[in-house]
Amino acid sequence: MPNSRPGGSAPPSAAATGGPRDRVRCGLLLDFYGELLSPRQRECCELAYNDDLSLTEIAEACGISRQGAWDNLRRGTAALEDIEARTGLLRRHTETVARLKRLQATLLCLEEGCGADGAQRALARTALDELGAILEGSAPC
Repeated sequence: MPNSRPGGSAPPSAAATGGPRDRVRCGLLLDFYGELLSPRQRECCELAYNDDLSLTEIAEACGISRQGAWDNLRRGTAALEDIEARTGLLRRHTETVARLKRLQATLLCLEEGCGADGAQRALARTALDELGAILEGSAPC
């Protein structure tokens, strides 16, 4: 196989551009910021991170060379990471969901008794219902 990058090594397949956590993170970044990429970068990233296609499969689907698929995937991923570094939207979203889940656990404890009277349990139930509705509308983190 010919070398496609300086330094002599061939680029990894799209599915192997990182571990499962990296691919999930890139998929989330794509969900948050994908519309800011060029159409070709977005298409390559979607095929790699959402459909788990190899570089060869991406190249065939896009009608470009394997090197072109690699370049678009690399540039798109770098742009997603840069946008996240500047805005922190995914980080803040993830932190907010985690905080809401901790609050939900606290309210569950309150609702189940933990020294609360009937009125406190009813308030806890109302808050839990509202939190449940918020968390159901959130992306999994």
